[in-house]
Amino acid sequence: MRFSVSRRMAAPAGAVWELLTDVGRWPEWGPSVRGAELDSAGFTAGSTGRVRTVAGLSLPFRVTKFRDGRSWSWSVAGLRATGHLVVPEGDGCRVTFTVPWWAPAYLPVCAAALRRIARITVSPVSPP
Repeated sequence: MRFSVSRRMAAPAGAVWELLTDVGRWPEWGPSVRGAELDSAGFTAGSTGRVRTVAGLSLPFRVTKFRDGRSWSWSVAGLRATGHLVVPEGDGCRVTFTVPWWAPAYLPVCAAALRRIARITVSPVSPP
């Protein structure tokens, strides 16, 4: 069993996907992340790296599931962590984060991340 939180976003699915898979930008939208790096180039199933938390810990991660442009999940320090899903909807998309059955208390953090992602990916309006 997994729990989830979703948000409809005005941004194109591709823009959101790009943000979600750019580990250098995780601190911009992840309230619990202060930094991250990959062990090798590319972000796909089996990719590994380290994530630095707000608590100051540097933990190993592995991308456990990956569907390009659509979804990815990971484990952190060997424990199943969040899943990330992007579904196109009209000219925007719906983004869903899932957490394991034992981590429903993390859903408010995921909701905050979704709000940040929506704000970051809003297209700037050109002045008249």
